[in-house]
Amino acid sequence: MTTEEDSRRLAELGYKQELARTWSGFSNFAISFSIISILAGCFTTFGQAWNNGGPIAISWGWPLISVFILIIGFCMSELVSAYPTAGGIYWWAAKLGKPIHGWFTGWLNLIGLVAVTASVDYGCATFLNITLNRLTGGAWEGTLPQAFLLFVIILALHALINIYSHKLISLLQNVSVWWHVAGAAIVVAILIFAPENHQSASFVFFGTNNSSGFGDGSDGLPFWLYVLPLGFLLTQYTITGFDACAHVSEETQGAARSAARGLWQSIFYSAIGGWVLLLSFLFAATHVDEINKNAGFVGTIFDTALSSPLATAIFAISTIGQFFCGMSCVTSMSRMTYAFSRDGAVPGWRLWSKVDRNRTPVNAIIAGCVAAALITLPALYAPAGLTTPVAFYAVVSIAVIGLYLAFLIPIWLRLRMGDAFQPGPWTLGRKYKALCWIACVEIVIVSIYFIMPFSPAGVPGSADFTWTSVNYAPIAVGVVLIGIALWWALSARHWFTGPRRTIDEVPAA
Repeated sequence: MTTEEDSRRLAELGYKQELARTWSGFSNFAISFSIISILAGCFTTFGQAWNNGGPIAISWGWPLISVFILIIGFCMSELVSAYPTAGGIYWWAAKLGKPIHGWFTGWLNLIGLVAVTASVDYGCATFLNITLNRLTGGAWEGTLPQAFLLFVIILALHALINIYSHKLISLLQNVSVWWHVAGAAIVVAILIFAPENHQSASFVFFGTNNSSGFGDGSDGLPFWLYVLPLGFLLTQYTITGFDACAHVSEETQGAARSAARGLWQSIFYSAIGGWVLLLSFLFAATHVDEINKNAGFVGTIFDTALSSPLATAIFAISTIGQFFCGMSCVTSMSRMTYAFSRDGAVPGWRLWSKVDRNRTPVNAIIAGCVAAALITLPALYAPAGLTTPVAFYAVVSIAVIGLYLAFLIPIWLRLRMGDAFQPGPWTLGRKYKALCWIACVEIVIVSIYFIMPFSPAGVPGSADFTWTSVNYAPIAVGVVLIGIALWWALSARHWFTGPRRTIDEVPAA
């Protein structure tokens, strides 16, 4: 498909070509692959799975949940093929349903993208904090305030890169793919050949652990029905953000095919690479007591199994991968902000939908990064005895819930539309019914688990309750849902009509 054909298809959907269409199909794949980032999620949320289930939550939980996420990806690939717009998910919901569907989808998607940007950049800052501490021999202390300072600096750098280097971003997305592939391969090789001892296959594939504080270990229903599913947050968080393929579709050549292909392939290859990487972690996890003492922190595996220089090298590889990931998150978030504002949904929409002479939504980039910094402020505090603030996992949960609920609405609407849906060149055919049903059920179940407390100290009324242990995701998501529902009922339903056409005539073929 030529650029003219892409622009004509965009015009048929109601928009003139404002963003520069310079991205290749590989670059489109690369942005979602970078946002999924096995060098980010596999490292930063490893402890969540280790504490809630242990090895089986990782060795079996990762491929199991990956299959469900791939099914969600297939359903979304069909939608982006039919409607390749920067608004992506929001646009699909408004097209397949009513303005109210677009309204809720857009806000959930936007909140999820802000939260995922915050969580990725905070994870990057945490690993940079550790790396600097190791490289300086402790002169850089690596405190929580220092981690937050690095987080703000990284956010600012990502904003500047996105504002001033539109062409560079596309190049860096491509570089990011090879960094993730080569970096993960180097980490796996180090963990295979450097440690003196390795765990047994029975430990890796059948070992359990329950450091959550819930239940009586791993032999009762609380473990299998509550604790273990909390460990699945590792997979569900890591493999997300793949909607980026849709958000940059207006900048991608041959978007109706390449964006659809890039979306599901980014999930598939990340699932394989992530599983191999995580298995290498588990086989190297020979000091179980020490890992438990450090709340499942993945760095403990490297420190106990490797020499200090090799452990530092792994931290550095992950940190750089996470930096690439955060840069891609800001790109995706800003395109969604731009598209949703273009249709008048965001307060001050004229400001956020404006592009500069380089055809970049500068104001949307700045606004999203500021919002990401604000929702992460609670990460300045951590419960006693923990180095990772519960606020980090709360922001992660907000990202997972916001994004996946946003995915749910258009998938459900497509299922409801049935054969009346007009697919693009990439389609599920008759398989759409089974796949859409599976996707919807999985998202509902996951969303319920991720608003639950992560530890007894986060349960109101418990003897050791502390506010720093509270998973504030349900509070944040609940407040937002109530807020946008009230906003809709009292105001937006009178003026929000969904996507606004910015072009009157479709260019001739």
